[in-house]
Amino acid sequence: MSKFEKPQTGPIPAGEGGRAGQAAAGARVAHPGADELVGYFGYGSLVNRATLTHGHVAAHPARLKGWRRTWRPRPDMGAVTGEHGPGAGAGLPQELAPSLLTAHRAAGAAIDGLLVIDFAVNLPGIDAREFRYHRRDIRLADLEFDASGADSGQWPGHGLGDGIRLHVYEARTEHPVSEGPAPILRSYLDAVLQGFLREFGPESVHRFIAETDAFHTPIHEDRAAPLYPRAVRLSPAEIELFDAALAARAPD
Repeated sequence: MSKFEKPQTGPIPAGEGGRAGQAAAGARVAHPGADELVGYFGYGSLVNRATLTHGHVAAHPARLKGWRRTWRPRPDMGAVTGEHGPGAGAGLPQELAPSLLTAHRAAGAAIDGLLVIDFAVNLPGIDAREFRYHRRDIRLADLEFDASGADSGQWPGHGLGDGIRLHVYEARTEHPVSEGPAPILRSYLDAVLQGFLREFGPESVHRFIAETDAFHTPIHEDRAAPLYPRAVRLSPAEIELFDAALAARAPD
């Protein structure tokens, strides 16, 4: 059996199995009929459970077919004031406009990530966090799920059928890009790579780099004094792995 399997159709069994069925600390339990649930596929910092809100229901490692990741300069959307809403980006040096990690439709491509199941009432908060992105619709059939530890390779869920609304975030391209240097923040990249390592193992760090375009973008070294508001702590082993993987990356 391959690591990833296509989701079953119809109702999904309520039992959870293995790492794919684990929710982050503080996750709430969904009661059928009590709350509307939605899903959003994270392929960057949302893969790291340490950056997620505590109100979500579950999170499942998955692979999204027909999409490709890339770094791109962030869109210039005017003045910003705050961490989550229109102000995300406050606290950055005025001359610095870090690149965004985004995804776009690409035939034949696929990317690893985390499908977060959440209450629909929490979705505006995610939209605010991702305000530089459009929320796009995807289908359950676009996803393959990590079958390790799950019975019969089925997606362990919460009684959800294939009618649940699913989304992915794609960076806005209708705005001009911000002026000035657009490096990748090391503190952001560390959070992303830690999430992939924890969900998919060491090989996924190299796969993330191979499946992400524009990795020739310079990296702003802010690990010692993080500019990313949801920065994470790394172990010495994580630092060694991430630095070695980046040093070995092939040029675009």
